[in-house]
Amino acid sequence: MTIETVSTAAAFGGTQGVYRHTSTATGTPMTFSVYVPPHAEGQRLPVVWYLSGLTCTHANVTDKGEYRRACAELGLVFVAPDTSPRGEGVADDPAYDFGQGAGFYVDATQAPWAPKFRMWSYVTEELPALIAAHVPADMDRQSIMGHSMGGHGALTIGLTLADRFKAVSAFAPIVAPGQVPWGEKALGGYLGDDRAAWRRHDAVALIEDGARVPALLVDQGDADQFLADQLKPQLLADACEAAGINLTLRMQPGYDHSYYFISTFMADHLAWHAERLT
Repeated sequence: MTIETVSTAAAFGGTQGVYRHTSTATGTPMTFSVYVPPHAEGQRLPVVWYLSGLTCTHANVTDKGEYRRACAELGLVFVAPDTSPRGEGVADDPAYDFGQGAGFYVDATQAPWAPKFRMWSYVTEELPALIAAHVPADMDRQSIMGHSMGGHGALTIGLTLADRFKAVSAFAPIVAPGQVPWGEKALGGYLGDDRAAWRRHDAVALIEDGARVPALLVDQGDADQFLADQLKPQLLADACEAAGINLTLRMQPGYDHSYYFISTFMADHLAWHAERLT
């Protein structure tokens, strides 16, 4: 499990790195970023996974997320994968919400996506093994968060692997992809027409089917242009209330879907994760 260092830079006493490796899950090169805060030699640190949204790479949160100061103060490793396989020979679609940049954190079963669009396996199996081998990470203390499509990924992965992740949060997540256009297009295209197969990649459906976590934190801007048609946080609120899950849903006045919104509340989320990780 070798990795190539693309770049490193000092930040808040720690190191921000960008790395590349050849993925067995996707059969392509994959790039990811890792921030390692200052720490004592030999110390193992808790890990926060951040999953990005449509059209994003690892670079969006790395450049705009404003997480490093909080991670340095709280002692958190911050890992940001890409959102899909990319490059020559990788299937694509001209739309922004499907294909490269829009992997939806599923293992595709449909042609032409199935051979390489295996982002569930990449994020939950291959990349964690790589992090464990190369980063001073305590893999017994992991949490997960994400934005939009990545919020969907964080919620579904966190609900499915509740024994692994000590905390789960999201910014403006797609909470019920089986009930909104983005999700219907992606899940139908990657997984086929059987909606029963979609349920394990739908946070609301997972909760309805019995998945549980102790608590969730979700921030949502009330000026988000996708709020009414694509995000529908009330569906998650209703599902959590019925299931007895402690959901903190914060509707933030005046905030949109951008990294101005995410960066504003990033430190809050990291502090919430740190309480559960340390």
